[in-house]
Amino acid sequence: MKTIRVEKPTPEQLDRLKVDSWPIWEKEPSIFDWYYDEKETCLILEGEVRVEPKGGGEAAEFKAGDLVTFPEGLGCTWKIRKAVRKHYRFGD
Repeated sequence: MKTIRVEKPTPEQLDRLKVDSWPIWEKEPSIFDWYYDEKETCLILEGEVRVEPKGGGEAAEFKAGDLVTFPEGLGCTWKIRKAVRKHYRFGD
């Protein structure tokens, strides 16, 4: 089963990942389906989101300050409650 990981990163962890150099993605409140054909790691800068895996699995809720990792092969539904803004990186 594909698991979404949500954690509270340390400043040192963010520096090591070079998160400030990652692109930014923004989206208004909405609901949409998504499929991850590769791993994504993102740092939520603003917003509130619930992501529900397709075919079962535990839903994840996250907000500003959370570091979220989506596994390759995950099909899910994004439910953006408050407009989201995030740094993101695909791959390892």
